[in-house]
Amino acid sequence: MLLDEVLAALAPRPGQVVVDSTVGWAGHATELLRRVGPGGLVIGLDFDADNLPRARERLEAAGGPFALHHGNFAGVQNVLAAAGISAVDGVLADLGMSSLQVDDAGRGFSYIRDGPLDMRMDRNRGRTAAQWLATVAEDDLRQALHELGDEPEAGRIAQAIVRARQSAAIERTTDLARIIREATEGEADRPWRLHPRPGQWNLHPAARTFQALRIMVNRELANLEELLRVLPALLKPGGRAAIVSFHSGEDRLVKAAFREGLQAGVYSRIAPEPIRAGFAERSANPRARSAKLRWAERSGPPAACGVALAQPG
Repeated sequence: MLLDEVLAALAPRPGQVVVDSTVGWAGHATELLRRVGPGGLVIGLDFDADNLPRARERLEAAGGPFALHHGNFAGVQNVLAAAGISAVDGVLADLGMSSLQVDDAGRGFSYIRDGPLDMRMDRNRGRTAAQWLATVAEDDLRQALHELGDEPEAGRIAQAIVRARQSAAIERTTDLARIIREATEGEADRPWRLHPRPGQWNLHPAARTFQALRIMVNRELANLEELLRVLPALLKPGGRAAIVSFHSGEDRLVKAAFREGLQAGVYSRIAPEPIRAGFAERSANPRARSAKLRWAERSGPPAACGVALAQPG
């Protein structure tokens, strides 16, 4: 997602140390590794341990030194400290879901495919979405759907979910999707697949609710806040951070943190506006339509001398 734009923002150079804190299947990390060369290092983290074997294969094929760690990006400072690294030249966080995670029915992220209502990035810890829905108060659920899913029918959906769980536990993705569709006026019969005009989609009635639940189950905003808090300490002078967000709440946190850092002199430059995917990428991958990239550059001269920095975005 936004590969060219991310590379322009981070401007990786031979010999640098770069962190991909959401490595996934190493799409970004592989290109970063090719650019930092044999003298540099790419450090990858992922909260989903299932992603790491595939990421390792791709990075080994690319060549060059790398290290992979299972963990949330909120703990990236501890990972670097354990490796004896005090600061790095670049940090990337792509906050989006991978297509493979969504398409795996057993993970519970899809409102289309039937599977257990799990949604945990790390399946060895925390409560599942089904367990969370079984106990959450209706008002708290309504607020989560409104704030984390931008759901205009938050009250109606929350009420329907609470009513349904009184009869039977909601444990399957398709059961939850059905409850949402039945609760939403005018949505049950609305076509939500590809719009007749290329690149335009109607949103599935359950999409926002599933997004909000995933964010709650994985404490994604709290983890992002922690990453933004430690980010300046992770970067060398002149080092850069790039964050790709997919939700308005995420983007607001990134925007505020970067602006506050600029005002405080922590960052010398930040993205004046979010960078969006181009028409070709949005057409080829509709999930890119909501992606927003923001970058920031740590104040102070770059660690490497005599190399002009490319201008991000």
